[in-house]
Amino acid sequence: MTEITLYNTRTRRKDRFEPIDPDNVRMYVCGPTVYDRAHLGNARPAVVFDVLFRLLRHVYGADHVTYVRNITDVDDKIIARADETGRPISEITEETARWYVEDMAALGVLEPSHMPRATAFIGQMIAMIEELIARGHAYAAEGHVLFDVKSYAAYGALSGRSVDDMIAGARVEVAPYKRDPMDFVLWKPSTPDQPGWDSPWGRGRPGWHIECSAMSHALLGETFDIHGGGNDLTFPHHENEIAQSCCAHPGSDFARVWMHNEMLQVEGKKMSKSLGNFFTVHDLLEQGVPGEVIRFVFLSTHYRKPMDWTAEKAKQAEATLAGFYLQTDGVEPAKSVPEDLVEILANDLNTAGALALLHDYSANNRPADLKAAMTLLGLPEAENLEWFRDRRVFVSATNDPHRAHVLWPHLDAWMELRNAKNYSAADELKAKIEAAGTVLTVTPTGPNAEVLPSFDPSKLEEPLEWE
Repeated sequence: MTEITLYNTRTRRKDRFEPIDPDNVRMYVCGPTVYDRAHLGNARPAVVFDVLFRLLRHVYGADHVTYVRNITDVDDKIIARADETGRPISEITEETARWYVEDMAALGVLEPSHMPRATAFIGQMIAMIEELIARGHAYAAEGHVLFDVKSYAAYGALSGRSVDDMIAGARVEVAPYKRDPMDFVLWKPSTPDQPGWDSPWGRGRPGWHIECSAMSHALLGETFDIHGGGNDLTFPHHENEIAQSCCAHPGSDFARVWMHNEMLQVEGKKMSKSLGNFFTVHDLLEQGVPGEVIRFVFLSTHYRKPMDWTAEKAKQAEATLAGFYLQTDGVEPAKSVPEDLVEILANDLNTAGALALLHDYSANNRPADLKAAMTLLGLPEAENLEWFRDRRVFVSATNDPHRAHVLWPHLDAWMELRNAKNYSAADELKAKIEAAGTVLTVTPTGPNAEVLPSFDPSKLEEPLEWE
């Protein structure tokens, strides 16, 4: 069986992955708070852990992996959005949860085994809070219930910071009912116009952290294999999850392996509406950027490195994918995924290395292996893609179809020049493309090139006067 190694935030090293039960490998990933469209940063962990889900299914079997990704549908941001819009909370959460699933599906993200909603597990949260109080790890005060951070000696082990450092570096809510500034809310009171549930401490709603502990316990047990999310959740969310879960279930490990993806930037800057570089996944899809192109750009950077989304990367990704699809169109995939592809993914999800192997399969004319590898990475088949079917390059007359993908940047540039009515430059570029051994035509759906047996891609490297 393939040996998987994963970087564990808890141990601060790459460890060999040994599941508690190989017949039921269990993973939990923090999901969306559903009050608006998912932006690109929200999508990165969804894609990262989808690749891990696919790898685990490949190694252990599709029926032997349980993946839980929650939906937070009770939260102050949701309440604020309802107040702003005058819409019912249930209507907002239903709509935005559906949007999230649809947008992630467009990126090739498989639905997890379970997508629990916080509001369906309120009873389990109340039971866990009662257990924490009974064990001396939480206390009730003024309608709130708070976790006593100092009651858990290992607090801070995940993030590697002392409690004093965390107080100095965090925006800690100071409240008169807290015994210590670091104590965090497990339950809080609701006003009559806010969502709330009856509890031993009055009508209220859960704090943010308790929901993941309660849902993971209900669906995966006291101890499970992998917990994932963005590195912005390491503290306080994941630190708090560990504390309350291990205190509610003494002797448990909660999660054995903790994995965190790095953050995303746009054109070298932090994504921000004020900078005009804030994009939702839906925005890009509406602009005509295919979901598999977005996914390909994400995969090109290792999950533990900051990722920079740029328009140029998207353009290059589309050209590369077009070349891969050109080669695999109509080809039966290999019966098994190439072992070198599985091994490089098994090395801490080295997706950038996996993409390098796709280029190698393409360059060495291995379309069946290329197609099987792309499927494991969550990239759809050419036969199912409208944008490729509408814009594909015809290559029936060449013995080396894998080389034809070098045409795509030139074809795109040719059409851009035509659309800009720069016909002299367009004609010059067309002559260059045809001199390389093609016959170029324009159709209502885009450029087509018949690649001749004499095709010589080196001729496309010669500069043009207008370049």
